[in-house]
Amino acid sequence: MEQDTQKLGDISETLIRERMPEILDILLIDRTKSTAKKIRNIIWANDNYMQFGAKAYAPEAPINPELVTGVMDSIIMPRALKPSELQKERTKAKAEVFTPTWVVKKQNDAVDEDYASDDLETYTNRTWLEITCGEAPYMVSRYDMDTGDGIPLPDRVGFVDRKLRRINAEVDDQATWQMLVEAAYKASYGFEWSGDSLLLARENLLYTYRDFFMAKWRVEPDTEQLKTIAEIISYNVFQMDGLKFVVPLSETRVKVVQQEISLFDDPADIQEEWITKPGKRVKVMNWSKNKMEFF
Repeated sequence: MEQDTQKLGDISETLIRERMPEILDILLIDRTKSTAKKIRNIIWANDNYMQFGAKAYAPEAPINPELVTGVMDSIIMPRALKPSELQKERTKAKAEVFTPTWVVKKQNDAVDEDYASDDLETYTNRTWLEITCGEAPYMVSRYDMDTGDGIPLPDRVGFVDRKLRRINAEVDDQATWQMLVEAAYKASYGFEWSGDSLLLARENLLYTYRDFFMAKWRVEPDTEQLKTIAEIISYNVFQMDGLKFVVPLSETRVKVVQQEISLFDDPADIQEEWITKPGKRVKVMNWSKNKMEFF
């Protein structure tokens, strides 16, 4: 899992797939739509990539590994590295903007003040949620959202960063460390509309685990450890329309035809109207019950 320390946001999906194909598969799962019999992936939910294929990259199409790896490896990139015209287009279409790191720090600091007296376990298990998370800077700030430049571990300001930094400082037993880190991830949630940003958010969370693991233990985490964290992330950082609590683009329009029969010889009166059928309600994991529940 090598990564350029200067542009930490530009994660290579090809590298993940080549070394740990299961991990990339997990990071693409939509847990709301998936069943025990069939796994379904998050969708693009925007039309920014349709020039690469009108069907495979359509807003409603699933993001599959082969669409973001190999020769297509560089199509998904952080907002800071996207062309300025595309940034403006996404801001206009979905009000997508970046939040400067100093603002993230100030806001997370304000919340964190209330938890200053927490013991480690209480602090680790506090539930935090980042709404419309984009690339999840409030959860993990691996890079500056304005420039894409990497942020050193001690200076990161996300709420998952804060939990992991405290665990690193206070725990020296690796089994206990792993247990607390998993608890920290299970207590950390975020949701996002656009599939590309959601994948980046999930990757940032996975690589943050790797960053803190290596800082503490001076070795790479093994595949099973990464897989465990990736699975938690795939449940907790999910795709959702934040206004309706449904999977994006899952609403459908259907035509309803009503025919009124006349008692006389007049022709039947036929009326047509279009109605909107509600989308699929998003579910999230309640880890205390180990059960999926409606958001």
